[in-house]
Amino acid sequence: MTLAFRLLIGLAGLMGAAGVALAAASAHGADASRLASASAMLLFHATAILAGVALLARGLLHGGIGLVAAFGFVIGATLFAGDLTLRQYAGHSLFPYAAPTGGTVMILSWLVVTLAAVVAKR
Repeated sequence: MTLAFRLLIGLAGLMGAAGVALAAASAHGADASRLASASAMLLFHATAILAGVALLARGLLHGGIGLVAAFGFVIGATLFAGDLTLRQYAGHSLFPYAAPTGGTVMILSWLVVTLAAVVAKR
C-alpha cells in the first residue's frame, strides 16, 4: 500500500470521527443545524475516500487522477465542515466563501472521479 493510500485512509478516519462528533453536537445543541450539514459532508466524503482508495488499489481508477479526486474530497469537506463549525462555535467564518469553496471542490472532485474512471487502464 502506498503512502498516499495510507494518508488518505488516516484522513478518512479522522473525518469520520469528526463527523460523528458533529452529529452528536448537532443532536444535543440548540440551533445547531449547521453542524448536521458539516457532519453529513464529513461522513459521506470519508466513505467516498475509502471507496476511492479501494478502487485505486484495484486499478479501476486512473492512479494520479483518482488521487487528485480523493485529496479533493479531503480538502473540500474540510473547508466546508470547518467553516460551518467555526460559524457555529466562534460566530465567524474560516474565510469569506470558505463553505462554498469547499462545496465547489467536492463537486469538482466527483467530476474528477468520473474522469479517473473513464481514462483508467482496462
